[in-house]
Amino acid sequence: MTDEAMQQIAQRGPVRDGLERAERTKFTEPVPTSPTEQVRFLVEKVKVGTRALAARLGVSQRTVQRYIKGTIRKPRQATREALADQAASEWQPEVRAQVRERASSTTGLLISVRCRFGFDAPGGSSDEARMRRITQRVSPAAAREIIAGLEAGVPEKDLHDLVAHALGEAYFQDGGSRAAGLTVRMRDIDYIDFRY
Repeated sequence: MTDEAMQQIAQRGPVRDGLERAERTKFTEPVPTSPTEQVRFLVEKVKVGTRALAARLGVSQRTVQRYIKGTIRKPRQATREALADQAASEWQPEVRAQVRERASSTTGLLISVRCRFGFDAPGGSSDEARMRRITQRVSPAAAREIIAGLEAGVPEKDLHDLVAHALGEAYFQDGGSRAAGLTVRMRDIDYIDFRY
């Protein structure tokens, strides 16, 4: 695999994947499903060159050209998954932009998570870290910070911190009315889902 493909895999994680899954539920048309359709979409519509796409997928440029011609119909599992992910991440950018703008300005994000929450408070740890299941809507300002981190390509750990801060403010601090100075940490995510 190329360095670029390895770097993209390293950036993946439950928070980033959850945010992207939530956006994909808002698509108005289905994402192309066959490898040939996916490669043609990426090369012709998104204007990703065959060399750049090959680097993203961790295959040769010649292999990408074979997908375009339709001479390869069944890629390896890892390539098939990477190709489907690339096509979905580039699909309907206008819809994605509208969804992000609405969350950042009016609706916020609904976050459902089960993970180990820990706390730091001015007087020391306020509670032993433990598994909790929380479903909470966070403010548009918090959604804006999370989305900005996603768009900037920050590491997964930083996205965890942004989500933990948003949940800390909305759920544990009740919008700032209690537990001043509380810092929330998230670890051992069992699942996390977002809804725009």
